[in-house]
Amino acid sequence: MGAPFAYRHETFAIATMHAKERAIARPFSRWLGAAVKVAPGIDTDAFGTFTGDIVRQGTMLDAARAKALAAIEATGLELGLGSEGSFGPHPSVPFIAAGTEVLLCLDRKRGFEIHERLVTDRTNYQSCDSRPGQDIADFLARARFPSQAVVVSPKAPVGAAKIDKGITCAIGLAEAIEQAASASRDGHALVVTDMRAHLNPTRMASIRALATRLARRLATPCPACAAPGFGAANVLCGLPCGWCGEPTRLVIAELFRCAKCGFENQRAVEPQRETADPGQCLYCNP
Repeated sequence: MGAPFAYRHETFAIATMHAKERAIARPFSRWLGAAVKVAPGIDTDAFGTFTGDIVRQGTMLDAARAKALAAIEATGLELGLGSEGSFGPHPSVPFIAAGTEVLLCLDRKRGFEIHERLVTDRTNYQSCDSRPGQDIADFLARARFPSQAVVVSPKAPVGAAKIDKGITCAIGLAEAIEQAASASRDGHALVVTDMRAHLNPTRMASIRALATRLARRLATPCPACAAPGFGAANVLCGLPCGWCGEPTRLVIAELFRCAKCGFENQRAVEPQRETADPGQCLYCNP
């Protein structure tokens, strides 16, 4: 069966407590003709939480893989999806916030896994210190509260910290700040955007975009073996400097690979350039 039809009428299991299937189901139906089913009874917080009360073990990819495997085992299906997110300074522009999303497909029937990653500055990830009665309207506007929830905890907790999640009303927020501040050594509460997908439409939009990318990749056949999932696996850097000719960190081409047979080919990036701007060179512009 050709790749565009490889998953038609099949079902992908996903482990989620935060309604991620809402973002993933439509792209998978459109591009693959496949359904997405939530695996029952899986506490995905056990794989790690944004608030840090449960620490994620391993990398984002490790967590996504573990979730996909748990979904397969819980449903008996052969196709599993795992989604994992992380938020913090942008890797290239550290003074702005960024979200990183990973979506992994584990295909036991064909014996491979494929994942896609998205790094975006389209995030409402924000945090601020607050005292009871303090005006934090500017922060709340940036965080898009109350359409998107916030989390409140003591800034300097005394003992085990109580964390209030999913706050979407002003009265509940004021009460949570007062309680958190009273449990903090410095009298301050920490208010952070709640990044769980079901309470964060901005993040849900990123997951939908990533699901579209993964579904389109799964619909792409390998030129060598026709297995689904042929797509970009890495980049090749080293575009030569226009002044000195030394290799720079700029990308020359993308490396496409089949997860099933390992076939690879390279595709030049667009727009194609013969040399790099000297401003990108570590020798000419250290």
